[in-house]
Amino acid sequence: MNLTAANHRIPLSDGNSIPILGLGTYSEPKLTSKGTCKTSVKIAIDTGYRHIDGAYIYKNEHEVGEAIREKVAEGKVRREDIFYCGKLWGTNLEPERVRPCLERTLGVLQLDYVDLYIIEVPMAFKPGDEVYPKDENGKWLYHKSNLCATWEALEACKDAGLVKSLGVSNFNRRQLELILKKPGLKYKPVCNQVECHPYFTQPKLRKFCQQHDIVIVAYSPLGTSRNPTWVNTSSPPLLKDELLNSLGKKYNKTAAQVALRFNIQRGVVVIPKSSNPDRIKENFQIFDFSLTEEEMKHVEALNKNIRLVEMLMWCDHPEYPFHEEY
Repeated sequence: MNLTAANHRIPLSDGNSIPILGLGTYSEPKLTSKGTCKTSVKIAIDTGYRHIDGAYIYKNEHEVGEAIREKVAEGKVRREDIFYCGKLWGTNLEPERVRPCLERTLGVLQLDYVDLYIIEVPMAFKPGDEVYPKDENGKWLYHKSNLCATWEALEACKDAGLVKSLGVSNFNRRQLELILKKPGLKYKPVCNQVECHPYFTQPKLRKFCQQHDIVIVAYSPLGTSRNPTWVNTSSPPLLKDELLNSLGKKYNKTAAQVALRFNIQRGVVVIPKSSNPDRIKENFQIFDFSLTEEEMKHVEALNKNIRLVEMLMWCDHPEYPFHEEY
């Protein structure tokens, strides 16, 4: 796998390809000023990123679309150079809601198609436009999932040319198998977007996905913000890790760059999120060094099997994905 700053796409099982490094665009809408996301995406494209990971529920897809369109108009990139991943949220898993949802994302982005559209969580919530539906007592309103029916609706979107590739996120092995073994399956999921970093390396899920030609896309590849409302803060901060820092010194890189390099070197796509221009640039400088086989093994051995993003508020959902080992 010869990955360079200019060309770092890896193949997907459907004949398309995905850049192995992308920019994550999630931010807490309440804490983020208007225009931040647009500026970040423009800086990322100027830096050399060609993969942008977003979602309708991040409430900033319009900014992503503006940034992409401005860079295309400038002649910096063509639309086909850019790989955009959008997401179908759990309140929209009913088959009849799938295409309208994707069309709404396309309308907000003002694009004709997305490159990848993924089921964001395997857990269905009460269908509707309320992103986080709860009853008057603050109890979550769940809905019965039928992931195979949702998948068929996504396949129809691909046939209609609205999306190039289809995938999933936060699925465990059993949930992936539901789709892989579906009678009449037309398109396999090309990826599973999950938490993955040196403290949570996902060995078993990764092996299963490799056997089925499913690419792992790593969210939180540098750990996460330490927001205790949704993050398990019992694990020490990844970027303070001694080994990652000593390898950084050896290669004149940061611990973050070493952590990202570790994953891309084993074929895992990374989508670090940042709105800091220097960090956006720093996270891209991972194609000019490589770790030795021995060093890869040492970093792999840092795995603590501790999940940072546990989504415990939904642990009583019948499709909560993290009760099983993988």
